[in-house]
Amino acid sequence: MLDEEEIPKQWYCILPDLPKPLPPFIEPETRAPGVGIVPRLYPKEIIAQELSKDRWIDIPDEVREVYKLWRPTPLFRAIGLEKALKTPAKIYYKYEGVSPPGSHKPNTAVAQAYYNLKEGAERMATETGAGQWGSALAFGCMTFGLKCTVYMVRVSYDQKPYRRVMMESYGADVYASPSSQTESGRGILKDDPDSPGSLGIAISEAVEDALNHEDANYGIGSVFNHVLMHQTVVGLETKKQLEVAGDYPDVIYGCIGGGSSFSGLFWPFYYDRVSGKAPKDLRFVAIEATACPSVTRRRIHIRSRRHR
Repeated sequence: MLDEEEIPKQWYCILPDLPKPLPPFIEPETRAPGVGIVPRLYPKEIIAQELSKDRWIDIPDEVREVYKLWRPTPLFRAIGLEKALKTPAKIYYKYEGVSPPGSHKPNTAVAQAYYNLKEGAERMATETGAGQWGSALAFGCMTFGLKCTVYMVRVSYDQKPYRRVMMESYGADVYASPSSQTESGRGILKDDPDSPGSLGIAISEAVEDALNHEDANYGIGSVFNHVLMHQTVVGLETKKQLEVAGDYPDVIYGCIGGGSSFSGLFWPFYYDRVSGKAPKDLRFVAIEATACPSVTRRRIHIRSRRHR
């Protein structure tokens, strides 16, 4: 464990250390580089972080104060697993389940809610699948006095009422998606009243909601640079904890869906490698679910279609 004063004071932004710049935003209509609808969805500070060339970005004191509710999170050594595997390796794991909503996602939800409040938003709209991200943003909005609207994939909404109750307990309005709240939702329900929904549908509803209401912005829980950057508090704490333990990793493993938890863990160690502070053979290994292998099998799938 670390003392709460050792919560990182800055996030690490990976953009300056990438081998080449990321591609620009694309205008949906022209398919040419441009800002598209981004300025209508996010506060200016979030957009600045998305494109930042600064390696280190200060964490606002107000955000660090909220982090103190559960951070620093513990780093455990998995001695029982080591014995079961009969391995000479030391296995450590960083446990983010101690946050109020129960996952790593409040690390960015709290930050996003703060920046939206500072720039005048009164409400945030978002989507959620299983409910982890919706719970996190509902918590973040509650903390800073914002309203929150969550479009939850209908099949999860029906299967996981406890997640809906948690979001509502934090003050959020939760709708099963597709819903009758948006034009896109109503259109889908007209064609398929029993639609189980999907994350794509829920995203469409949340974005439409934010675009059509001047007092609302959109929040997202993974994929984007600013989200992954906010999660680097995980890896930065882990580095300090391993120093206390007198160890340094040979391999960092993590699960990936949208990539935020794994990125938050390994980015600070990536910085060590590119800056020459870590062994060149330090490896980063991402693991995804066989049921939805969007990273490891996407190219194979496309290639097979071309051959047909």
